[in-house]
Amino acid sequence: MSASSGKKWLGRFSLIVASWLLLASNIVAAEPVLDVVIGGQTRQFGRDELLRRPDVISVTVANDIAYGKSMSYRAVPVSALLAGLNPPADRVIESVALDGFAAQLPLDILTNTDPAKPVAWLAIEPAQMPWPPLPGKAVSAGPFYIVWTGASVAMIRSEQWPYQLAKLESQPSPVARWPALDVDPGLSATDPTRAGLALFVTQCLACHTLNGAGSSSFGPDLNQPMNPTEYLTLNGLRALIRDPKSVRSWPGQQMPGFAADQMSDSEIDLIIGYLKHMAMRRGNSETRSGALPK
Repeated sequence: MSASSGKKWLGRFSLIVASWLLLASNIVAAEPVLDVVIGGQTRQFGRDELLRRPDVISVTVANDIAYGKSMSYRAVPVSALLAGLNPPADRVIESVALDGFAAQLPLDILTNTDPAKPVAWLAIEPAQMPWPPLPGKAVSAGPFYIVWTGASVAMIRSEQWPYQLAKLESQPSPVARWPALDVDPGLSATDPTRAGLALFVTQCLACHTLNGAGSSSFGPDLNQPMNPTEYLTLNGLRALIRDPKSVRSWPGQQMPGFAADQMSDSEIDLIIGYLKHMAMRRGNSETRSGALPK
């Protein structure tokens, strides 16, 4: 082999090695990571790191909300991931998914460890044993998914099972963060509209905004430019919330609806009552901005 040929061969070999190293680095960089941001402190948890933790165990969920059947996962307690970060007591934890779904999770239930109450777990999807696709979807609930166990797990709402999780972040309570969500302050503490607001924050705000308030744009705003109570009949709106495909359907439809065991008829009516109330408040100065004033 001539010196010239040797140099060319060495150059090609070096290029091949560099290409393999770049590919390997990209594979490492692609490992899913969960960001946990509490009070300005940030922790990052990689998938493989989580699966090596001493507190990772096998958890069986009898009635998995995302999959609609019993599922088993390798998981760590969410309380352990938040330990030592000390979020303020008046905060919620906002879970942000890869697709923009953003659920508001009460801090007290996320940090609970008493099995007599709901216990939150971060399920981790192993690279070598991926979970099955979600019903009707081409993707799984991974890489991270908050699941629940415990004697009172039925009290956890369907939208409080966030999957394809990317970040957990402490935030002010939704009404403090977005005053535009709030009802007329003159309403009594027991007014049903307040119960409708609480349900809306838990079950609807994860995908929708209202008066521009909310951090997800997965679904349309429910008060701007018009409120659905202004263009749908009462029965039509009830049916849309219960089973969207019974009202209108198209290939890209995302809203799954709420089965009776996830939200009762009376609870749907409470949300509709809240929406009607907010339609009447749309012109008020306090509802013109969804953002918390700086």
